[in-house]
Amino acid sequence: MSGESRECLGASESGASRPAPAGERPAKGPRERTEHAPETHQTDRLRFLEAAAQRITGGIDLDGTLRELRQAAIPAFADMIVVHLRHPFPPRAEPAAEPLVLRLHSLGQGLEGSVTRSPPRAAERPHLTVNGRFVEVLLARGAVFGDTPEIAPAVAELLAPAASMPTTPSPGRRLIIAPLYGRQLLLGTVALVRGADRPPFATDDLLVASQLAVHTASGVDRTTPHGYEASVADALQLTMLPPSLPETTGVRLASRYLPTADTSQAGGDWYDAIPLPGNRVALVVGDVMGHSITSAAIMGQLRTTVQTLARLDLPPEEVLYHLDEQARRLGSDHMATCLYAVYDPISQRLQVADAGHPPPVLLHPGGSAEVLQAPPGAPIGVGGVPFETVEMPAPTGATLLLYTDGLVESRNMDVLTGVEQLRARLEAAAARLESPPLDVLCDAVLTLLEPDARADDVALIAARFEGFPQDNVAYWFLSPQPQTAGRARQLTRRALHRWGLGSMLDATELMVSEVVTNAVRYASRPIALRLLRTETLRCEVGDDSPQLPRMRHARTGDEGGRGLFLVDHLAQRWGATMLSTGKVVWFEQEMPDDYCPKGPDAP
Repeated sequence: MSGESRECLGASESGASRPAPAGERPAKGPRERTEHAPETHQTDRLRFLEAAAQRITGGIDLDGTLRELRQAAIPAFADMIVVHLRHPFPPRAEPAAEPLVLRLHSLGQGLEGSVTRSPPRAAERPHLTVNGRFVEVLLARGAVFGDTPEIAPAVAELLAPAASMPTTPSPGRRLIIAPLYGRQLLLGTVALVRGADRPPFATDDLLVASQLAVHTASGVDRTTPHGYEASVADALQLTMLPPSLPETTGVRLASRYLPTADTSQAGGDWYDAIPLPGNRVALVVGDVMGHSITSAAIMGQLRTTVQTLARLDLPPEEVLYHLDEQARRLGSDHMATCLYAVYDPISQRLQVADAGHPPPVLLHPGGSAEVLQAPPGAPIGVGGVPFETVEMPAPTGATLLLYTDGLVESRNMDVLTGVEQLRARLEAAAARLESPPLDVLCDAVLTLLEPDARADDVALIAARFEGFPQDNVAYWFLSPQPQTAGRARQLTRRALHRWGLGSMLDATELMVSEVVTNAVRYASRPIALRLLRTETLRCEVGDDSPQLPRMRHARTGDEGGRGLFLVDHLAQRWGATMLSTGKVVWFEQEMPDDYCPKGPDAP
């Protein structure tokens, strides 16, 4: 960039603004840039772009979007605009082929009543066919000056319909061509022209033109039929993905989702993390075949089904079995792959079941990465094929990565090669940085594929296993006998004294006694009592009865019926979870404000 004084966004050479027609408030551009006020120039440019973005994105249809572009750009940035759109308008995203057919949509000069649209009948609209170097320039996505020798002939054809307009390009950098891209799809071009009575465009103005084109393309894409469907599918899919990941003791989580670079419609990739009883967590990743609103909707139904099944605490193979049944009820043409894993931080074990999905990769604490071998069942929706759960160690400090095939498969790479490259990429990331943060690790693996080579969406979820200190767990099995409640109180008292939680003893004993008494009433097998010390004190009582407890208000004179009322009053929160083998009733209490354990007993 030269040091000479020059205007960036449309004042006259003397710095005076052009008058606006009556009844219209002109867009305000940045002041003339001088070597003495670079900060002012930058601030004015940002303000202009912010105001322009608000105007352009406010267009409710195609003509409205282009009208707002005209009012934002003229006269603050240019004196004339010429807009061409592709013909025929592509129904879905695909690489632009040569030759490229562009058809004039509109051209305009001035603020009010000066947009001249091409003839209303499509067959009469001026159009041109371009190829060669000009197509390459458009596919490069950036705005360019229109006076370069290699593209000047094509630009002359592009501006031919504007030959009768008062403002035409003069010698020098007075013309910028910016491609319009929506969802990786070339939609057309916009030409921005300055007359001879104002300074030429500067290099910085290419960035301004690019931003104007980005907002315009977004509006054009949104208001066309395929763009509307894509925006609906995007909104549907993003709504169905988890807005945030749960924070659970014993595991840290991170996730990423990237839409495909090659389609105008949303896919059916999803991920999820679902807290389970006993501080366990279910990790899920799946991929509905196809790209459409239907795929996104099916994905939402399957994700909801998985959440429901997970909260029943079914084994992983049972979750996939019932998910397969649900998919077949939705229709024989709806198929998906899914991987379901359950991590238990207390036992430090991992259970995995696979329904035709790429295998997970485990990065060990030492830096080596391993592709986990789980029996690959048939995809969801096939029906009649059993699934199998495998159990394996989940050492503290290890990181598990679940992903969809868009990460490991492209036009230039098969799945097996991609999985091996992913494993190597994880090892390389661990070698550069010991125990890399999850976000850093996720970003590292996303560089596995060239953006233009990806043929599918990418969803991934990473889990760093932190384990659960054994000193923070107290676990017993008790026979369902009348004296069991008293025994549970004794064991609870010992554990709380060991943890230095004597101040919580009375309330905890009372609640444990009430919940265990209720379990004894219905259980036919040993009752499980577990205390977990984390940021809270959690108590879990499990039995083999499927009947969930129900709080009721005892009447005067009733001898029972007050147990859950007391739990509800004393606990910070409580609940009951159905299991395939019965249920778990749990409650949590806040730790005392002055509680600060030291040594190995610290949570």
